[in-house]
Amino acid sequence: MVSAMLAARLSPSRVGAVVGRNVGALRSGPSYWLVLVSGFFEPVLYLLSIGVGVGALVGDLRLPGGRVVEYAVFVAPAMLAVSAMSGALAETTFNLFFKMRYAKTFEAVLATPVRPLEIAVGELVWAMVRGSLYTAAFLVVMVALGLTRVGWALAAFPATLLVGLAFGGAGMAVSTLMRGWQDFDLLSTGQFALFLFSGTFSPVGEYPPMVEVLVGLTPLYHAVELVRGLAIGELGWGLLGDVAYLLVMTVAGLAFAARRIHRTLCV
Repeated sequence: MVSAMLAARLSPSRVGAVVGRNVGALRSGPSYWLVLVSGFFEPVLYLLSIGVGVGALVGDLRLPGGRVVEYAVFVAPAMLAVSAMSGALAETTFNLFFKMRYAKTFEAVLATPVRPLEIAVGELVWAMVRGSLYTAAFLVVMVALGLTRVGWALAAFPATLLVGLAFGGAGMAVSTLMRGWQDFDLLSTGQFALFLFSGTFSPVGEYPPMVEVLVGLTPLYHAVELVRGLAIGELGWGLLGDVAYLLVMTVAGLAFAARRIHRTLCV
């Protein structure tokens, strides 16, 4: 039954209705806007304090391909990927868990013709929209600071959307397994570990070999590599592997979340 549900054709109008419900919540009051805007400032502050501040002490950095760039140029795309990740996860973890377990939003939605898979897709699309607001504004900051060119910024923007989709799908999948708010401490710990050890602040090649292998398996590493390569113009075939990794992550997270929503609310 679940397999048939996943294989069924999606209705764009019903997916749009789920997205529209979130837009309506955005218009309901200033509190959601404050939460939305606040998520933009954390990566910008990290960029200014570490990329620009510490960067003045570090100086230039040599990339694996031999190109030498300023430290802020190296860090900024990583902060861009983190911004896309954080925006998507914030929407598909805390907010989705609240709507599913406490507000009973999805139970009300399922009383309409909307199906669990369409709920999952609609929530994922909305998470991507939220993440795109962060990344678009961050790219403007990067261009203003001279950390990338307009052309490379336009090339990097679609990559940030893919990062948002991948982490949004993963966030939904994890949220359906949460037993209570205390479990989010584990999620926050894992997210912070990814933030520190995914090639964000130093080239992965400088890590011990075993750590380098482990880092290469993590999703934020592939997000950072993809966004950094496009933002600074370091193109290579390896970027296709990063795209494939994030696409698989998106599909797997979406499918798992849809099955869990169906099992939790419909069975």
